[in-house]
Amino acid sequence: MTPRERVLASLNHEQPDRVAIDFGGHRSSGVAAMVYPKLREALGLEPRPVRIYDPIQQLAVIDEDVLDRFGVDVIELGRGFATRDEDWADWPLPDGTPAQMPVWALPRREEGQWVLPDRTGRAIAKMPDGAIYFEQCHWPYLEDDDLDRLEEAIGETMWAGIASPPGPLVEGEGGDAAFVEGAKRLRESTDRAIVGLFGGNLFECSQWLYRMDRFLMLMAADPKRTHELLDRLVEIHLRNLERYLGLVGPYIDVIVFGDDLGMQNGPQMSRAMYQEYFKPRHALMWRRVKELADVKILLHSCGGIRPLIPDLIDAGLDAFNPVQISCRGMEPRQLKDDFGDRITFWGGGCDTRSMLSKGTPDQIREHVRQLVSIFSPGGGFVFQQVHNVLADVPPENLIAMFDAIQ
Repeated sequence: MTPRERVLASLNHEQPDRVAIDFGGHRSSGVAAMVYPKLREALGLEPRPVRIYDPIQQLAVIDEDVLDRFGVDVIELGRGFATRDEDWADWPLPDGTPAQMPVWALPRREEGQWVLPDRTGRAIAKMPDGAIYFEQCHWPYLEDDDLDRLEEAIGETMWAGIASPPGPLVEGEGGDAAFVEGAKRLRESTDRAIVGLFGGNLFECSQWLYRMDRFLMLMAADPKRTHELLDRLVEIHLRNLERYLGLVGPYIDVIVFGDDLGMQNGPQMSRAMYQEYFKPRHALMWRRVKELADVKILLHSCGGIRPLIPDLIDAGLDAFNPVQISCRGMEPRQLKDDFGDRITFWGGGCDTRSMLSKGTPDQIREHVRQLVSIFSPGGGFVFQQVHNVLADVPPENLIAMFDAIQ
């Protein structure tokens, strides 16, 4: 099978010729930029500039030689853009490692910290010295939730206001035509499955706007206002979805939505609240995806979401990640037995919370073999470690993880 055929077979619950592998195909399957030069060195590969495609988490753009070495079957649509040297500017990682950041997302230095600004120059994310990630520091609806300026307010939040490649290309240099051309060029250059990052966040976007505590209180105390907000969000997402898939739908295989619904001990809300506020709106957006393009739908949701999986399936979801196996209710064998014929597990292949950073290579190899033996039979599985490879992971552990699959 080609990599694309392998991924699609897995998503169709057909047994592929081998396990499909994702590494760096979206914002939670990548590797910290601080680890990446050490990984290249451990693999005996020549040094290359470390380029950061996710400024907030500082994830590295993974080069083709590493993708080939690990047999990776997935690539992200953004890889077709920001291909010129002038698209990048030098910036030091928190540990001093030289790196390059997209020119449109270059942090500015303030006393004792780095700051990421929105288009107006307002600081919306900060990384104090000693930290290794940016954190949101501005919530547009913390004081006044003027829903008439919702679209503008979304652009003032960290996750929506700081662009990854293709970045501002769509609005600036060539507009829609350049977006289509970049997607088409990438499609013609690879036989890997292409993942398009869309977003469409509902629960999370509301948290970005209000702050987490305030939005949770809004859901409980003011259902009418919550529904009004979510209806307006869906209108914006559907408009963007139609434009997005109208332009690049023919060139991607998977579209990624995001909504972190879980935490370590279960969902962030009751199942009844999910069914009231989010399920019908997820179903509306995911149904529209299927009407617009022949693509699979992947939801990124961290945490223990087992009680919500039947509703996610019923709403039209094809796959979810990162399958956080350390959370309550996310025991791999039970997940596979109960849902393995109805949804694809895109992840759960290696526990990043404890095993990948603290285990030995031998322990990791055995751990991965056990998990793959549970998740892979009959398809419905794409290998990915549980979320991104963090900065404290030894390169030899990462190599052991991928070699165990081979």
